[in-house]
Amino acid sequence: MRFDCSVDEEYDRGLLAAQAALETGKLVVLPTDTVYGLAADAFSPRAVQNLLDAKGRGRDMPPPVLVGAPTTLDALAVDVPAWLRTMVEALWPGPLTIVCRQQPSLTWDLGETHNTVAVRMPDDRRALALLKQTGPLAVSSANTTGSPAAQDVDEAERMLGARVAVYLDGGPTASGTPSTILDATGTTPRVLRQGAVPLEVLHQFNNTIEPADDTEGGPA
Repeated sequence: MRFDCSVDEEYDRGLLAAQAALETGKLVVLPTDTVYGLAADAFSPRAVQNLLDAKGRGRDMPPPVLVGAPTTLDALAVDVPAWLRTMVEALWPGPLTIVCRQQPSLTWDLGETHNTVAVRMPDDRRALALLKQTGPLAVSSANTTGSPAAQDVDEAERMLGARVAVYLDGGPTASGTPSTILDATGTTPRVLRQGAVPLEVLHQFNNTIEPADDTEGGPA
């Protein structure tokens, strides 16, 4: 099913259809502030595996988790340093993904996370509306591995087809630049992927953050 988010009635029906699909372990494509995302219920191992299978990637590349509010970070992560909290307060919602130590009480299975979790709050009203209804979602870029991330719903549908139950059409994405991924789990924080938030902005909150290694590719 495909829903045009620019039409109020269709948008409302699309949110309900997306929520119902996610609750039954199916996949949803949704717009974000960077690229289109492929979403699954983060707490359903079967749904997360469906997401990985649809993209053609292994468990060694676990998906990030999108949240609808900054306060959700404490439910998912532990040992969050004060400087990172300040950064989140300033830059969320927005194109910044942070990698933290996972709450040990979580019972999900996102893949080989090594007890970490990558979290982001997107700056997109449609994504936030869905997250408000569903809670945290495992979301990776809407593309097959090795292909560019979809910047409109047609590109996503060409790559993912019937493996997705619901497509939310929000028009072309405004940016197309992926989120910056910041790993805050080590002694020295490090950018894993340089994206929409530049290093100089991150340095306003912690000037010890190391730049991305150009030889590494972060998750899509």
